[in-house]
Amino acid sequence: MKVVLRADVSGVGKRGDIVEVSDGHARNYLVPTGRAIAASEGVTGQAAAMRRSRDLRDAKDREAAEAVAQRLVPMVITIPARAGREGRLFGSVTATDVVDAVRAQAGVEVDRHRLLDHEPLKSLGTHEIGVRLHSEVEFRLTVEVVAH
Repeated sequence: MKVVLRADVSGVGKRGDIVEVSDGHARNYLVPTGRAIAASEGVTGQAAAMRRSRDLRDAKDREAAEAVAQRLVPMVITIPARAGREGRLFGSVTATDVVDAVRAQAGVEVDRHRLLDHEPLKSLGTHEIGVRLHSEVEFRLTVEVVAH
């Protein structure tokens, strides 16, 4: 069955795409939840408009992410933490701590879920954390944990 997606559906497609799915998947999941409508002649024009708006929004989001990346890449975010003599922290520096430090030092809002594979930092020194702001914009953020 051909359907037009009204929302992004993981493993199926993005908003505005015309896709072929099984009858049962369309009838039992996609259509009742409002994620898709059956494809017809009139709906295909609407699908093209949805794709155009999606592409414009995606381009705008990518440009904003690139601007943030260009601002954050040369910076070193400093996070003070209590540590013992060997450089081990009393506790750890979490993703929330990193996001708060970026907000305070760079004035940029970054969602903590955008940090890639971030394990809590448990030692003093310089660490690099991957950040993906957009599917096409990924960079390394330099964080320095210092004793206070």
